[in-house]
Amino acid sequence: RVGIGGVLIMEVDQGAPLGPVPFAGEKWRELFKHVVSEADRLGLEVNMNDDAGWNGSGGPWVTPGRAMQKVVWSETEVQGPARFEGVLAQPQTVAGYYRDIATLAFPSCGAYRLADIQGKSALVRRDFGPQADYPMAPGDQVVRQSQLVDVTARVGADGRLAWDVPAGKWTLLRLGHTPTGAVNAPAPESGRGLECDKLSKQGAEAAFNGFIGKLVADNKLLAGKALVATHIDSWENGSQNWTARFREAFQRLRGYDLLTYLPVMTGRVVETQEVSERFLWDLRQTIADLVSANYAGHMRQLARQHGLRLTIEAYGDGPSDNLAYAGRCDEPMGEFWSWPGLGATGTLVEMSSAAHVYGKPIVGAEAFTADDGERWRHHPASLKAMGDTAFCLGINRFVFHRYALQPWTN
Repeated sequence: RVGIGGVLIMEVDQGAPLGPVPFAGEKWRELFKHVVSEADRLGLEVNMNDDAGWNGSGGPWVTPGRAMQKVVWSETEVQGPARFEGVLAQPQTVAGYYRDIATLAFPSCGAYRLADIQGKSALVRRDFGPQADYPMAPGDQVVRQSQLVDVTARVGADGRLAWDVPAGKWTLLRLGHTPTGAVNAPAPESGRGLECDKLSKQGAEAAFNGFIGKLVADNKLLAGKALVATHIDSWENGSQNWTARFREAFQRLRGYDLLTYLPVMTGRVVETQEVSERFLWDLRQTIADLVSANYAGHMRQLARQHGLRLTIEAYGDGPSDNLAYAGRCDEPMGEFWSWPGLGATGTLVEMSSAAHVYGKPIVGAEAFTADDGERWRHHPASLKAMGDTAFCLGINRFVFHRYALQPWTN
């Protein structure tokens, strides 16, 4: 009657007592069918978050091979001329899953390393502006591509390498990828699991088919009618910098093979500092492109195949280009907080900007979000100015965050 259109459901674990119904189990799905049926009866719409918790797309149905991946490596120093036969140290392994990328050999150089390599290689999220010049790495502490040897084909499945080492001191760099270990949160244990690979369509499919796809199958007649959308909330599960077919994707998107630049991901300088920084820029751009195409874009395609829309809070601590990321969904969403004050308004400007650029008529906002500090400090009249501000910044759909239902009896 007053224009409330429906619900966006998220099941979270923030200290609430654990109920008798496990998330996404048989009984839970029966109850969800009742939700959709009641929504249809009342003329309301249901948007279901694509996992438990609110940060990304994960769950017990995501296997380690379909989880967010990062580059890991081990280093072995050898002296030539000599025959080397031995097992190269196993790089870090998370969740019991590891796959080799390449093993490279090059004359050992000094200890010079690029600053903030974790951010520049997208192992963690950083924002970088343009930079016109770079310090000069000492010439004896640079990896020369002309001296780099690809010994990948000589490494067995057990990591054993047989190679005739040329004269001098050489570094053997064994690179691979393993899950980042990120999980969806704050989720009840029954719905908690690895976050899906955001750089591959297979990762998106593992997340979608493991949960939303099953709900669509349960509600076939009402999918697209009462069950109308699925949602990806703000990115709060960290960065990733690899996927199984990343080398091929990089070649396609950037026009060159990254193989001889892989030592840069360990912080080393290849050729010159400028060349290395340019490669790292291309690396981050490729990751952002894949997030937009293979995660958001493919999730939207999967949703549309079942008659659903996709809404996304397209920002956070991930390696995305937020405007392009938002452009792949049907409805970008920002957020603003009622306590303290009107926080996070930058997301409103960013998401409404994306809507203008990509022609999205609806821009949502997680509205009047509050934490435990709110405690009855606001009422509708005091909140109105915050809502008006959000409207002025381009928002035209409020998704009210939550309500406190019980007064203090003392």
